Amino acid sequence: MSNETMKVRSTTILGIVRGGRAALAGDGQVTFDETIMKHGSIKIRSLYDGAVLAGFAGAAADALTLFERFEEKLETQKGNLQRAVVELAKDWRTDRYLRRLEALLVCLDTERSFIISGNGDIIEPDDGIVAIGSGSSYALAAARAFIQASGESDLEKIVEDSMGIAAGICPFTNDHISVMSLPEEGEG
Repeated sequence: MSNETMKVRSTTILGIVRGGRAALAGDGQVTFDETIMKHGSIKIRSLYDGAVLAGFAGAAADALTLFERFEEKLETQKGNLQRAVVELAKDWRTDRYLRRLEALLVCLDTERSFIISGNGDIIEPDDGIVAIGSGSSYALAAARAFIQASGESDLEKIVEDSMGIAAGICPFTNDHISVMSLPEEGEG
């Protein structure tokens, strides 16, 4: 299956960047065809000494390869998220091996958030909210509603509650949710 026709039906990842803080959540469900194989997989991680968060939707082995390449790009670009994202997208689109990988990535720090695809797409949303995977539309809508209704005070709770809503709707998303966050500058 090529990246152009790939329909990710395996997970949901949601990230929010607001006010010098960031939170990222991912569900734990692993499916094989129509069968749930695992409930508690971890699909998000902290990179570059805890300054960047990243999550994946798609084939796990492919995502691990992309995480490794992305971490190399972060090192080369001295933690500059935008430059690292652009460099990864270039490699992903042009490298014969990487081009065959079937996954999507979200990457964020305390200032910016991005979605990266193997087609060379780099999407930086206007509102700092990124979502990928099968339940992404539900999680994105819930996060926007929570922020509009209650403000931005607890990003971790917003991503977790939004993922809970997605898990209640999407059969490829479960309620075994992992959450990671980045503090404001000077904290922690």
